[in-house]
Amino acid sequence: MPTPTSAARPLRAAARRRAGAAVERAAAALARRRHARLLHPAGRTFAGEVLVWGTPGPPTGIDLLDRPGRWPATVRLSKGVPTPGSWPDVLGLAVRLHRDPEPPVDLLVSSSGAAPVLRHLPLPRRRFTGTYTSIMSFRAGRRRLYLAALADPESPELGRDLAGVAATVATDQPRLVLAVASAAGPWRLFGEVRLDRRRGAREDAALAFDPIGNAPPGLRVGGLLGWLRNTSYRGSRRARGASAQSGGSTGVTV
Repeated sequence: MPTPTSAARPLRAAARRRAGAAVERAAAALARRRHARLLHPAGRTFAGEVLVWGTPGPPTGIDLLDRPGRWPATVRLSKGVPTPGSWPDVLGLAVRLHRDPEPPVDLLVSSSGAAPVLRHLPLPRRRFTGTYTSIMSFRAGRRRLYLAALADPESPELGRDLAGVAATVATDQPRLVLAVASAAGPWRLFGEVRLDRRRGAREDAALAFDPIGNAPPGLRVGGLLGWLRNTSYRGSRRARGASAQSGGSTGVTV
């Protein structure tokens, strides 16, 4: 005879599936209504490169962070709401590492604070140069890790609006530094992302990221927020007819 606990598991799983379907439908409906992404609809997409030189100090156990490597990348900077022009907004940075023949890796970070008490909070900002964090922590075994893109003091400023970002990339190659930290530990710099040239509006519209399914191998996102993010992104992609690996090719997207 099944125990009460074992009998309740199928009920919880069924309730979770129903809740997930409802959230996905709502996200898809909102995305269709705005004829764009549900989150961060206004942005600019660029070709770029990610250089990893490795994690200083004790390794994280995640090869993508610990071992030197270089990959072509697709980089998107965006505004969350979006607010007009240079008005404050939660700014976003999405980076897709093209690792052919391996699946791509997507790193999504939002404007936040560098201090431990702030790195899990999305913070509106005017300037695109600044601190971006993963907001949610990743699980690596029993540890929790945050990823970030930090300002490079030797890089040109990215500007205060999307047009300014595009103008900066057209004349220079701005950079952001990639970093990893525990919940309360200091940031450890392990690489950089460099923006090269702007890609067209059609490619920006076709591009779709999956911060959960395309997370760096060895890192996982769990909990209610991870489930909600995964489900809402899936609904937004469905409304646009996109997959978790749409767009962001290293060649020409048609």
